[in-house]
Amino acid sequence: MSEIDLEAGLARWLGEHYGRPVHLTGLERVTAGARRINVLFDAVDEGGALIERLALTALPNLDIQIQPMTVEAAVRTLAHGVGVPTPRILGATEDQSYLGGPFFISERIDGETIPRRVLRLVEQHGIGTLVTTQLGEAFARLHHIDPALAPEGLMRPPDDNVIEAALVGAEAQLRELLQPSPTFSYGLRWLERNRPTEPEHLTIVHSDVRNGNLIISEQGLRAILDWEGSRIGDPAEDVAWPMVRMWRFRNDHLPVGGFSAIAPYRAAYEAAGGEWDDDRVRWWLTLGTLRWGLGLAKQSHQHLRGEYVTIVMAASGRRVSELEYDTLMCLRGL
Repeated sequence: MSEIDLEAGLARWLGEHYGRPVHLTGLERVTAGARRINVLFDAVDEGGALIERLALTALPNLDIQIQPMTVEAAVRTLAHGVGVPTPRILGATEDQSYLGGPFFISERIDGETIPRRVLRLVEQHGIGTLVTTQLGEAFARLHHIDPALAPEGLMRPPDDNVIEAALVGAEAQLRELLQPSPTFSYGLRWLERNRPTEPEHLTIVHSDVRNGNLIISEQGLRAILDWEGSRIGDPAEDVAWPMVRMWRFRNDHLPVGGFSAIAPYRAAYEAAGGEWDDDRVRWWLTLGTLRWGLGLAKQSHQHLRGEYVTIVMAASGRRVSELEYDTLMCLRGL
């Protein structure tokens, strides 16, 4: 997709949305995300006056779509309505006549997203505990949304058996490896032997909240991004995922995203109405670590097969062995 095609397609969609001619200025492609196109821009009227500062999220290849972008946008709108910090959605479409693929447009929120820069900012302003407190509160708000309000088409496990579906999915990923992994095979056997009961209450979960999918400023957490994997699931999966070691970016002594210890994160989640079970969270932390290792292997395979050729997808393969080590550390309880 050329910049000219992108600008023309966006201007046409925005003109229809606002009911007047719209021009775009300051188009900037950002590197956030390995799979999707992200563009920041200003929408202005014919006189050059600012209408809104916006962000585009588009999918270049339907073969890598996890679920319809209109469903993702609807979940974000639902979460935004109960106070979960996420950019307001302006609109979404599956109509490929505008940009050649589905997309949505949201408000642009200023702040930092690149993990190492985020951690430097957090350290500089001493806001690590603030960020994790805000994150715990955001999770509690999300998990209190009635699942019956979820948009039609939102992913959910067969027969609502979250634990069973997670294990079956991990087993399928394991079989797709180009070469065997004794570590991941052993980790999956541990997960099967120590599986928790199916959760009493299912909720809407984001499934990928972590350093790298957050907008952070001097005031703390501004927004949660990248809701394409949202679904009906176990809330413990959500609260465990930010603690995967890879998302600490070398701040291993601060297990929640490299920001802080677990205690303030858990306290904020529980104070806002969330329920925390140590054993269940540890199980999801272990599964999340193993599953991300398998996911990185899959991303490199997609590059090799020519499905989505980028340096980011290609480089994913070099991290797989690191996730094998992390899986073993999870099994040791570290």
